Amino acid sequence: MSPSLVSLSKTPLRLSPNRVWRSYQGGRLLDTIEGKPEPEDTHYPEDWIGSAVEAINPAEHARPGEGVATVEGQDGEVRIDGLFNEHAKYFFGSEHMARFGAQPEFLVKYIDSAERLHFQCHPSKEFSREKLNSPYGKFEAYYVLAVRPEAGEGKVYVGFQRPPERDALKAMIESQDIAAIEACFDAVTVKPGDVVMVPGGVSHALGAGVLLVEILEPSDWVARFEFKRGNYMLPEKDRFMGRDIDFALDFFDLREKSLSFVRDNYLCSPEIMASIANGRRERLIGPEQTDCFQVWKTTWSGSAKRTVQSYCVALVVSGSCRLGGPDGWTAELSQYDRAIIPHGLGDLTMEASGDCELLECYPPASKPEDETFTL
Repeated sequence: MSPSLVSLSKTPLRLSPNRVWRSYQGGRLLDTIEGKPEPEDTHYPEDWIGSAVEAINPAEHARPGEGVATVEGQDGEVRIDGLFNEHAKYFFGSEHMARFGAQPEFLVKYIDSAERLHFQCHPSKEFSREKLNSPYGKFEAYYVLAVRPEAGEGKVYVGFQRPPERDALKAMIESQDIAAIEACFDAVTVKPGDVVMVPGGVSHALGAGVLLVEILEPSDWVARFEFKRGNYMLPEKDRFMGRDIDFALDFFDLREKSLSFVRDNYLCSPEIMASIANGRRERLIGPEQTDCFQVWKTTWSGSAKRTVQSYCVALVVSGSCRLGGPDGWTAELSQYDRAIIPHGLGDLTMEASGDCELLECYPPASKPEDETFTL
């Protein structure tokens, strides 16, 4: 049974960690954030934030319901997808419900990579609808938080700078000629605060030692064309979503993506949308970039208010704050804490003792520009 709206008083809903098994290693920084006494890199390098999506993992590592976030209810932990279904109008509002139903329409993760991730590719929304009987592809975006000192520079690989012909790429993948695959890419150097988009069909990989927020379509579709990372070899059935290599290659974008093209088209610059004496709101990703989600950032000190017109996942990327609704405040949120701001909150009060940055992730049809931002 889900909690009643009385127990879900009109305050932002603070979220607990929700770690998920992956085939690569990382997570030491996430362990540190969670206060674990002996942080280490393992196969739990991701934290799925407020997720109503189940992870697709090899059967030998899968857990029932893995990936779906839970919150504390009157009778113990409650799955958030059930909470969304029971109280959909409160979380999402009538307009969102009419278009998308009782789910957020996007997913947010922390990713903490100890090693470069597999070279991989995700299907576009159009391919998924036609070939996978799914409304979602996997358009994704990164907000870079930190780079481990031992990693040197933060790196991401986005698109083929030297694209192979399809048959040549197939041969590289079948023989696992990783040197030849790597030679198709040049790394893009990234630093904290950078925003990078990766559309469906664009081959990519995240470099080692990068901590970031990933915002993406709510799916786990992926073709990994590098089969082994660290000490783990992907089973054949888990390499191409249960299909074969030719099926996967059908959604690869084999056009050249020069580094200048990537910087001009896939790295996003913030746009200031509202300012007050002690703060500002910036749009990082909006409708001009994608129809899959929006990403904003609010920076302020002291007290501020904004109206709430849409469901939002909010993450404290620097500083600390308290967030309040009509029924009271959250406990203090420290760096990397996260909360859900339901549509039904109506108004959000924000209090920070110093400078604070709040990353705000919205559904695709939302209009954060219509929300007022005041002292």
